[in-house]
Amino acid sequence: MANSKQTRNLVLLGLCTALAMVLAYLESLLPPLVTAIPGIKMGLPNVVIVFVLYRLGAGQAAAVSFVRLLAISMAFGFAAFPYSLAGAVLSLAAMALLKKSNAFSMVGVSVAGAVLHNLGQVLAAMLIFGTAEIGYYMVVLAITGTVSGVFIGLLGGLALKKFSKKYK
Repeated sequence: MANSKQTRNLVLLGLCTALAMVLAYLESLLPPLVTAIPGIKMGLPNVVIVFVLYRLGAGQAAAVSFVRLLAISMAFGFAAFPYSLAGAVLSLAAMALLKKSNAFSMVGVSVAGAVLHNLGQVLAAMLIFGTAEIGYYMVVLAITGTVSGVFIGLLGGLALKKFSKKYK
């Protein structure tokens, strides 16, 4: 039988998965941040992923991320799934390693995750389209990924702080 902490963590994972899905949907409704640059997003669902990474661990963050990607793809189409999956895998692996090293703040971990998420997507596009020229787009994505990574890391830190005070 599960103890109350295990039950609370399972409920938290379900709520975080649902919240990440809602944030992904809401973000899709927002106008592009920079209309001249296609594909730029803040990555709002990643607030939840960073929160889960720090609150419950890398395995749980990967589970929330994968379930969110799969559910969103089933609801809205699988066209972006290979790109999102490649970005999520690279991002989560890097964030888990950097967090474990204790050498970086949550913001630093988030920035690395955002930039590497973009790199994973670009690498997937390079493989799918068979062209290396897509890689030049990483210059723009590294800049925007850094900005969004700082924002996401700060929000994730606030969420963790508020949640940790209330639920120990």
